[in-house]
Amino acid sequence: MFGHYLNRSRALRAANQSLTILALFALLLLMVNIVMADSTIEVRPYGTTSGGEDVDEYTLTNSNGMEVKIITYGGTITSVRVPDRSGNFENVTLGFDNLEDYQTRSPFFGSITGRYANRIANATFDLDGETYTLAANNGVNTLHGGALGFDKVVWAAEEVEGDGEVGVRFSRTSPDGEEGYPGNLEVSVTYTLTDTNEIRMDYEATTDATTVVNLTNHAYFNLAGNGGGSIYDHTLWIDADRYTPVDATLIPTGELAPVEGTAFDFRIPKPLGPGQRSSEEQIVLGRGYDHNWVLNHDETDEPVLVARMSEPTSGRYLEIWTVEPGLQFYAGNFLDGTLVGSSGGLYRQSDGFALETQHFPDSPNHADFPSTVLEPGETYQTTTIYRFGAA
Repeated sequence: MFGHYLNRSRALRAANQSLTILALFALLLLMVNIVMADSTIEVRPYGTTSGGEDVDEYTLTNSNGMEVKIITYGGTITSVRVPDRSGNFENVTLGFDNLEDYQTRSPFFGSITGRYANRIANATFDLDGETYTLAANNGVNTLHGGALGFDKVVWAAEEVEGDGEVGVRFSRTSPDGEEGYPGNLEVSVTYTLTDTNEIRMDYEATTDATTVVNLTNHAYFNLAGNGGGSIYDHTLWIDADRYTPVDATLIPTGELAPVEGTAFDFRIPKPLGPGQRSSEEQIVLGRGYDHNWVLNHDETDEPVLVARMSEPTSGRYLEIWTVEPGLQFYAGNFLDGTLVGSSGGLYRQSDGFALETQHFPDSPNHADFPSTVLEPGETYQTTTIYRFGAA
């Protein structure tokens, strides 16, 4: 009889444990569903351009509280709020708090750059036996698409949502001859904020005539916080054995030079300060880091980890994942103390950095560089991910 009650007691305990496990599992599912429901998109008017076009601001928030603000002018990221190791949130991207400054003073803060990101020498290139003359907006060269690049136009926008992510798809038609580039180019850029604290950027383009395309985002970051001073103590790792040296106008010479033994060797993580203030000739030419690294990864359809920047005091880090063959590291060399940022302070040299995934600068004039030619019937597709964390 005692054994009967003992077995019954054990069975009841096992049943209660099973019920408890089921209840906890149900509660966990409920909590997950609640968290997932916290991902939101909000839109509000941001202002009107000098040409009379309305500009909207989209605010993306994920389940962790990470917040990204993007305006339709230039597809520009104006704010990225992420936590430090103590859970304190702060905006880590440089920018302005008003539309007028983005129109008249912005050094490409957070914007989509194109049709051709980076520089093309002498603002010209040959394609299919024809010479195309572009807008020279960087001395004799063209930079980031020209005088009226993708950063200075209002994009159409639509919200997109998925499982554990929210986003905005920006699109426009770049007409044939815009800034000197051939072909009508249909372009879209989708920014997606995930619940793993990633900003995923998916670029697509098609053309009705042979042209060149090289798109990227030009966000400036300071992981100590917007207005947090210089980036000298930030630590950088780049998976690249080579880089492309430049001439006095910052156009690649054509050489793929080894980084070993130079200030450009970030294969082992190191602080930025010593290299940024180095007397090496290439650093002097760029007034600091403003060069393209030749990434080590093979051609891939899925983004791979190519760089990691970290800041010791906050513990924040930023990983760059991409399918692109090149990475332009720019250390804010031309920030000269004349711009008042959204933090309320002046931006000075090396107060922010940009890690621009791309094909190489001046590729249309270098047959041995990865090609940026897009033909009718083809689709330009590229993806880059900014992944944030805190250690």
